[in-house]
Amino acid sequence: MADRRRLEPEPAGPADTAERLRVRVEAGGQRLDVWLLGLDAVPTRTFARRLIDEGRVWVNGRPPSKAGQKVRAGDEVEIALPPPEPEFAEPEAIPLEIVYEDRHLLVVNKPAGMVVHPAPGHPSGTLVNALLHRVPDLPSARGVKRPGIVHRLDKETSGLLVVAKTWESLIALVKQMKERRITRRYRALVHGVVQVDAGTVDAPIGRHPVKRQQMAVVPSGRPAVTHFQVLERFEDATYLSLELDTGRTHQIRVHMAFLGHPVIGDDKYGSGDSHLIESGHALHAAELIFDHPVTGEHLAFRAPLPPAFEACLARLRSKARG
Repeated sequence: MADRRRLEPEPAGPADTAERLRVRVEAGGQRLDVWLLGLDAVPTRTFARRLIDEGRVWVNGRPPSKAGQKVRAGDEVEIALPPPEPEFAEPEAIPLEIVYEDRHLLVVNKPAGMVVHPAPGHPSGTLVNALLHRVPDLPSARGVKRPGIVHRLDKETSGLLVVAKTWESLIALVKQMKERRITRRYRALVHGVVQVDAGTVDAPIGRHPVKRQQMAVVPSGRPAVTHFQVLERFEDATYLSLELDTGRTHQIRVHMAFLGHPVIGDDKYGSGDSHLIESGHALHAAELIFDHPVTGEHLAFRAPLPPAFEACLARLRSKARG
């Protein structure tokens, strides 16, 4: 049992907080995620863990160390509840740059600043909203909010994405992704001079132990492998080609920051550095290679650098020439 009091939303915590609860623990000894299930606002243990992972839970004013942390009688637990997610994504007439399309799939060049699918804080204006306007009956094996989506890009990352238009294509493309048979190559501008010409970062990624809305290299994380190759070096920056073996959240950004070379313009894992790039961050999904899920044809696509990235690169080259 618990004494529940509703509070007005406060500025601390995630910006997309819809409601804040403060609850005092009456009987301790349970895991935090299990104890949260006793609240009407927490319907499942998965949702409880999501609240903890997203930095929406505090115990006596501090973020918990883990979901399995034990609560004690008298503890005060605060929960910042997110707004409800939209049940369905609505079609929207948003222009898309289609690189390739047939009746089985399409490849799109996503602009920086566009979210891939609806989520709290982004109920509309996403890639999925635009896709549903073009292809109303996209398959939804990964949920109604992600129809046709095989893989994702971060909001400020531009570049190539493959989208399945049929169930057959979706199943086959997801299988290729799991078997690491889809090649994804990126271009990035990072801070500092990377000394080696090429290398591999093999470091597990999981939730940051303190900043729960960020990812980090942590021993308990999931395996993550990023290969990189230097394309150009500048006085205080490096132009890289990168390839993923795995697809963890924010993988390239986390791995580059882990090496001490955060992506230019990355305000989550770097300093933002808006004076170096006009908008977004300098990370672009430039190449996408896979086998057609129905015909078996080997397909390869390239997307040019977006204007903000190209301008940043041009400034670095101009400075290097003196």
